[in-house]
Amino acid sequence: MARIRNADRRPPRVVAGPERAVLVGVEAGTSAPGGSLRLDESLDELARLSHTAGLEVAGQVRQVLRNGVRPASYIGSGKLAEVQQLSAATNANVVIFDDDLSPAQQRNLEKILCLKVVDRSQLILDIFAQRAQSQAGKLQVELAQLEYLRPRLTRQWTHLSRLGGGLGSRGPGEAQLEVDRRRIRERIASLRRRLREVERTRGLHRHERARVPFPCLALVGYTNAGKSTLMNALTRAQVLVEDKLFATLDPTSRRLDLPGGQTALLTDTVGFINKLPHQLIDAFTATLEEVRTADLLLHVIDASHPRCLEQKTVAERVLEEIGVAHLPTFTVWNKLDRLPAEPPEDVVWPGFGAAQAPTAGDADGETCFGISALRGAGTTALLGAIGRYLERERQVLRLELPLGAGQVLDFLHTNGTVVEQTYTSTSVRLTVRVSAKVAGQLRKRLAAAGLAGQKLNA
Repeated sequence: MARIRNADRRPPRVVAGPERAVLVGVEAGTSAPGGSLRLDESLDELARLSHTAGLEVAGQVRQVLRNGVRPASYIGSGKLAEVQQLSAATNANVVIFDDDLSPAQQRNLEKILCLKVVDRSQLILDIFAQRAQSQAGKLQVELAQLEYLRPRLTRQWTHLSRLGGGLGSRGPGEAQLEVDRRRIRERIASLRRRLREVERTRGLHRHERARVPFPCLALVGYTNAGKSTLMNALTRAQVLVEDKLFATLDPTSRRLDLPGGQTALLTDTVGFINKLPHQLIDAFTATLEEVRTADLLLHVIDASHPRCLEQKTVAERVLEEIGVAHLPTFTVWNKLDRLPAEPPEDVVWPGFGAAQAPTAGDADGETCFGISALRGAGTTALLGAIGRYLERERQVLRLELPLGAGQVLDFLHTNGTVVEQTYTSTSVRLTVRVSAKVAGQLRKRLAAAGLAGQKLNA
């Protein structure tokens, strides 16, 4: 068995030029529950994450551990020696593990390998830090990074002076590590206060949108499934589209015109990924509120991806974690233009069978659609189905209003469908179809007009 260099006291090796990474993946006897990607597919995804972060992938190391991971070093000594040899041969200066490492494991690995060691969560947080554009997004990413960093402070050898401090900030006898911990606690508290302001502001925006009598739709799904491309195809929003993971971090809402004259609001949201760091889920609570308040979810899936079913399951698990699995959902199989003329026989979409590309219809209790957002194929059928669904969800109301209630009448004609309208000498009788949101706003308008006793007979 290859031996490991005894380099406990040597600092990590620094290599000039762009960072080069060796990826390490482990399949353990205590592996993640069903729905996670297989080891080879998870490592391929880790390579894409590395490219997105600006790294060059120098090689990969895999290990199958029947009895679980090693408590001290995560992988065995033989594989550690293999990682050392590969990194030296390829001039790599960083090792990325496909799973989360404990602070002790990360510290031990850096001592042994003399290289910078990061895990999947740290890599994803770094990508988010690079791509965050809005002030809210930057605050959320910084909070997630500090929550990740806090238990790992024992391996930090640089002062965290950028977090604050200065004259009078250091107590008597206080060690540098204690100062760093205190500064991080103070910064986390400050970020949480500022994010509460962000949540309050977004809450006001949502309240304003709630006053607009439009149903809200949200695009959700695995990262790089084509949500932003579909957003552009349906609304001409011209949001950023890149063939990269996490191209979208900040939610974008646009007006969506549906067949039959209906209008809705469509929101593009951050994509999900396998082993999504919990720090990000917690930090992006304000962003995910856009999903929680939706009337309908459009779950977009990359049908051309070889592991599309696993990605579908991962996204559904995240939706369950954030408490929106109960919301009505349309499953949208995207990128059909990338499918071969004869799909492999081992590719099976739920409810459609082997080698049969998904098309519009119900499958296994799901409302499914097959589209190509890039080419616009299937989007007309999708829009029609959304319009029919929202129409079915509308309430039929019968009411009688005095002739002087012109503002209420105008509101109903603008935001509902007047099925029948008849006049008497003193009143007007109407039968209208409205959404639940409009029905709630109608009650408020009746109260403001002094007609709170008006009965809305469905």
